[in-house]
Formats: sequence, C-alpha cells, structure tokens
Amino acid sequence: MATVYVRDGEPFEKALKRFKKLCEKEGILTEIKRREYYEKPSEKRKRKAMAARKRLIKALKKRGLLPPKGKKKKLLEVINGTEIAAP
Repeated sequence: MATVYVRDGEPFEKALKRFKKLCEKEGILTEIKRREYYEKPSEKRKRKAMAARKRLIKALKKRGLLPPKGKKKKLLEVINGTEIAAP
C-alpha cells in the first residue's frame, strides 16, 4: 500500500503528486482496473500469450532481427510456432 507522509511546510499538492507517482510506480491503478471484472482463465492465458508475443517482437526489433517490410506473414508464422526458420 502506498503511503506518503506530508512533511512540515510542504504544500498538499506536492504531497499529492508524490502519492500519484508512487501509485503509478507500484501499479496500483492497473491492478484495480484488472480486478474490476472477473477474467476467465482462458482469457488470462490469451492475454499473457499476447503480451509474450509483444515482448518478443519488441526484442527482435531492438536487435534488428525482424525481416524486411512485407514479410509480416512469415514473422507471424515464426512467432506462432507454425514454422521455425533459421536466421
């Protein structure tokens, strides 16, 4: 739980800003939004798989290992595991 103590002579707005920053850092708001509705286990697996694919694409882009433009279908096949190509 995020706790912020207001210092002597500190304006309330500054303490509120520190509190908001702390909440953002701890991921409290995203956790609240995630728990707002029940998520079925199958939906949770799909969400996690999509997040893993997104991380993989981001890592490949960072390393420059993505195929040239127009080769997205081939990339999706590699990512989904239907075809594994040697780099």
